[in-house]
Formats: sequence, C-alpha cells, structure tokens
Amino acid sequence: MSDRQPDPSAAMSDDDTRENERGADQSFHAEAREHESHHAAEDCEPDHDDSHHDGVETSGDTVPREVDPKPHREAKQEAGEAKRDGHEPSDEPPPPMPSKWPFIIAGLILLVLIAWSGYGHWQQHQDALATQQQTEDRVPDVKTVEAKLMDEPVPLILPGQTEAFDSASLFARATGYVAERKVDIGSRVKKGDLLIHIAAPDLDQQLAQAQAQLGQTQASLGQAQAQVAQADANLNLAKVTFARTNTLTQQGYETVQNHDNQQANLTSQQAALETAKSGIRVAEANIKAQGATVDRLKALASFEDVVAPFTGVITARNVDVGDLLNADTASGMPMFTIARDDVLRVSVYVPQNGAIGIHEGLPATITVPQLPGRLFKGSVARSSVALTASSRSLMAEIDVPNPDGALRPGLYVTINIAVPRAQSEVEVPAEALIFNQHGMQVAVLDQDSKIRMQPVTIDRDLGTAVDLRDGLKGHEQIVVSPPSMLQTGSKVKATPQKQEQDQGGQPAQSQPAKTKGGQDTQAQTEGADHSQNPSQNAQPQNKQAKVETRQKTD
Repeated sequence: MSDRQPDPSAAMSDDDTRENERGADQSFHAEAREHESHHAAEDCEPDHDDSHHDGVETSGDTVPREVDPKPHREAKQEAGEAKRDGHEPSDEPPPPMPSKWPFIIAGLILLVLIAWSGYGHWQQHQDALATQQQTEDRVPDVKTVEAKLMDEPVPLILPGQTEAFDSASLFARATGYVAERKVDIGSRVKKGDLLIHIAAPDLDQQLAQAQAQLGQTQASLGQAQAQVAQADANLNLAKVTFARTNTLTQQGYETVQNHDNQQANLTSQQAALETAKSGIRVAEANIKAQGATVDRLKALASFEDVVAPFTGVITARNVDVGDLLNADTASGMPMFTIARDDVLRVSVYVPQNGAIGIHEGLPATITVPQLPGRLFKGSVARSSVALTASSRSLMAEIDVPNPDGALRPGLYVTINIAVPRAQSEVEVPAEALIFNQHGMQVAVLDQDSKIRMQPVTIDRDLGTAVDLRDGLKGHEQIVVSPPSMLQTGSKVKATPQKQEQDQGGQPAQSQPAKTKGGQDTQAQTEGADHSQNPSQNAQPQNKQAKVETRQKTD
C-alpha cells in the first residue's frame, strides 16, 4: 500500500486560514487600541498624545496596555461568527458611550431647587417668628367694667292666683223640703245669718216622741227612789225586831228558831235595799240615754235652719223653695258655697333657687293686670316646706288683706318677692365670660395693667349678665369681650366702659325672666302654665321649660 501524498492546495488553504485569523486578531487589537485612545482623549487634555501612553504597536511585538478581556472576547466571537456566516468583520468603530455632563447639570439644577425651597421655608419661618413676636409685644386695647357685689335680696317675679281664705260647701243635715230661702249668689252674709229654712215634720215628731220617753224615764226614777225608801224602812224594822229577839233568846224567853228567823229577815231587808238603790241607778242611766236621744234630735232639728258659718259671700246656689233635701248626702250637690274674701290667700310656686330663702313673714307685693296702678301688699304666711318632685318648686301662700273687696278669688296675679341671698354674689356681663379648655374664666385687670385669668363659677344666668358664686370678691376690673390672645401676664391698655343706668339711677338689673336655662325661667314657664289653667294651679304638672339650656355653665 503506497503512502498517500499530502495535497499542496490543502496545506496552502490551511496556511491561508491561519494567516487570516492572525490578521483578524491584529485588526481587532488595533480597533481596541483606537477605541481606548478615543476615550482617553475625552478624559485628558488635547495636548497629550495618546500613542505615547498606550505603548502599543501594530507589529504586535510590543505588549499592549492592559485591556479588559471581556470586550475582546466578545469582538473576537462576533468576528468568528461573521466569518463562519460568510461576512467580513466591519471596520466601523463602536458607538461612543453617553456623556456625563447632562447628569451633572441635572444634579446642579436639583441642588439649586432644593436650596431655593429651603431658603423659602426659612424666610417663611422668620416671618412667622417676627409676626409672633410682634403679636406678643403688641399691647391690645380692651374695655373693662367693674364687677358688682350683689348682697341685696334677689327679686323674684312669679305668677300666682288668689284663693278665698275660707271656703265652704253647705249640705243638708235634715231631710225635708225647702220652706224658705233667704239668700242668692253674690249675697254678702255675716256669721250666723239665716240662709235657708227646711221643713222636716218627721224629724219634729221624732223629737216629740223622744221627749215623751224621757218623761217616762224620769218617772221611773221617782218610782225607784220610793222603793229605796220603803226598803230602808223595812231594814230598820228588821234591825229592831232582831235586837229584841236576840235579847229574849239570851234570857231564855224566846226560842232559838225565832232568833234565827229574825236574823234571816234582817239580811233579806238589807238585800232589798241594795236592789232598790240599783233601780235608781238604772233609772238615772235611762234618763241620760233618752236625754241623749232628745239632744241628737234637737241638733238635727236645729239644722232645719241653715246659717252662715262665717262672714263672706255666697258664690254658688243649687236649691230653691220646694226642693226635697236628703240628709247626709255629701256626694251630691251642695246647697250653697260661701267664700270668705276679707283676706285672700295667694298661692305661688317658688323655684328651687329661691325656695331656700322663703320664710314666714317675708313681704310680697301683688299686682293684677286688670287693676293697673294698684299694689296689694301681703306677707308669706305658710309654705309646704317640702318641694314637689314633679316641678322642684315650693308651694307658698301669701295672706293679702282685702277690706274693700277689690281682689276676688280666682284672679291671676303677679307676685314680687325679694328673697334674701344665701351668700353674696358678684354680677358681671355675660360677654366677659371666657370658656375654654381651662373651664369658665374671666380676665381680671390688675393694678399693673396686666391680665390675670380667674376661674369662676356661675350661680344664675340672667341672660345679659350672670351672677357668680365664687371666683371674684366684687369691684374688680374685668375685661369685656376679651381677645382670644389674652392670657395671664398679658399687658393691655384698658378703657373703662360706662355701665347702663336705669331710670332710678341704679345699674340696670336683668330680670330672672330673661334667663336662658336657669331655674328662674323654669319658674316663669311653670307660672305661665298655671295661668293658662288656674284650676290646676294647686297641683302643678311636670312641665319642663321649653328653652335651650346653656351648656357647660352650671
């Protein structure tokens, strides 16, 4: 078997292939050096020559500067793939990397914006501090009034109604017919005057019979007394006979049997005398019993004439001549109603805030809308002491003299009572109050023109003014409508405000009727309810005042 000779063309082709690969590597290294020199020129000054720094020659004898092998491998791989695909590697340089200047410029702009925003906030803070300091240093102008010390009695204006001092409904106590009527409605009578006469023949006959039976009982008493006298005489005879028989028996002239008989007769006569005396006592008791019957019938017969129990006026009449009346029918219609009006009772319901000061003898003034210009004076005569649970009010009665009869029972009246205060109070305007997280306060102006926030407690709300229970002593200068910036230690410029004066020259006082939730308004409301229905004034209903209550005050 002959040796096979190598093909020259095949050897030549292998050499060509290796030569081409060597040329591709050299061209790849040349492009890499050119790429590095291009970036180095951008980072360095233009006067310097990149070729001196690279130290790389195209011949391949000189060792090139250290290059990242990853791009080399990638480029070589791409060249091999291009060769296998039948394409020659491209001589175009790779695209340049993006510049850093846009990022630097954007960062500078952002820093400028942040600095500008910080400066704006700092400037705003400085303006706020300046405004705050200016506000703190500013001395506001305020108006002040003097707190009034209230130690005089509290005037209460309450509604009420008049009632007769005495009132009576007269019923029949004797059964019969109306024989005579002396009065009518509106008739003024005096105590003991005859009002009506009732004809009661049955009652008259019963009285006559009882009187006859009383005579019989009295005769029985005389008979019993005679029997006692006879029994006493028989007893004396028995005593004499027994004494004689006892002497003869001792001398032997009389038998013992006769002695015993006389002794038994003496004992029997003594018992008979006691029986007769008992008959007298029975007769006397019968006389008393019959006498009581006669007296009862006489008392009933006396009711045939109906008389006035006291001085007054007839307010109702329900009978006429000829009417039949039945005794002891209190549930029926009364014959007459009489009322005493020379002195009237005025019923009034005092609210709880004034009930403590109500006592007997407290003066009061009564006015009637239909009698303008007239004042009726009276005094508290009595009270219920206990407050009613439904209205929390005290029922009091005021006695008012009415000699001329100008007042009449059942009138709606207005009562003015000056109730003594339980303790002194201080009155301030309502606009001087400050209500915040610290509670109810007022701004008090001290001698050094500085403000002192003083906590207070409200006792009564009068609408435009309030009465303070504690917190102030009176005569302090307090700020009216204080600004919200005021606090303890604030300096102010005060201007005294003139207080309103009433016609009498005294500071005008708010009436309790103006209160916005206090108990005085409740009393006024309850009084109005009673005036609308006076028949229910004696028993007030559980009605609450239809007004809004000031919150967080009491």
